[in-house]
Amino acid sequence: MDTPSILSRPAPEPPRTVSVGEHADQVLELWPDGEPGHPLVVLVHGGFWRPHIDRTHLRPMATELNRLGLPVASLEYRRIPGDPAAAVTDVRAGLRAAYELAGPVVTVGHSAGGHLVLHAAVTEPDLVRRTVALAPVGDLGLGDRENLGDGAVRAYLGGPAAGHPELDPALLATPPGPVTIVHGDADDRVPLANSLSYVERHPSTRLVTPAGVDHFGVVDPLSGAWPVVVAEITGAG
Repeated sequence: MDTPSILSRPAPEPPRTVSVGEHADQVLELWPDGEPGHPLVVLVHGGFWRPHIDRTHLRPMATELNRLGLPVASLEYRRIPGDPAAAVTDVRAGLRAAYELAGPVVTVGHSAGGHLVLHAAVTEPDLVRRTVALAPVGDLGLGDRENLGDGAVRAYLGGPAAGHPELDPALLATPPGPVTIVHGDADDRVPLANSLSYVERHPSTRLVTPAGVDHFGVVDPLSGAWPVVVAEITGAG
């Protein structure tokens, strides 16, 4: 069983926060200073789209990426059970705000955030330079059938995944830009099979499967998977 210490590990507050809407969850946390030539990296957190998990657990990741010279934004979004449009709308607004700041961005989403960035790669391709999904729920239908997170997919959608094919990246067109998935083979929260199903439908996707890595290892700067994740985010992989 993995140990999600990243969920409670302290990290510095962001240097800057900007609102992209009227709701308190419609914000971008910014670590804006990076080395010249690096695109803005936009992080989208996971938590099975549920309201009790927010962006704060990605601050260690954002801080470390910024220390490595990358400008970083961490995107918050509304997580309202049964209202999937709220999350999708907020991610779109956050990406547009990030694009206005820095041009096309690199999106990096974990778990449910991985679902959201895979969706954005198809629906907002002009905003996205490259997509990196970390242990994503890329196939909502399979996640629903396997009851991920004790019914997380149905709780998010307000019903079966079959009722929302427009939100299922596995059923959408292949994104026009580069997509990489990093998914550990020891993930017992979102099994690797979910990403394998996405890649089967979208075979141009680059899939990296670090051995022995659990669900949270892909967002933990202290994990053995971190160098792999950094290489994919920077395009050096």
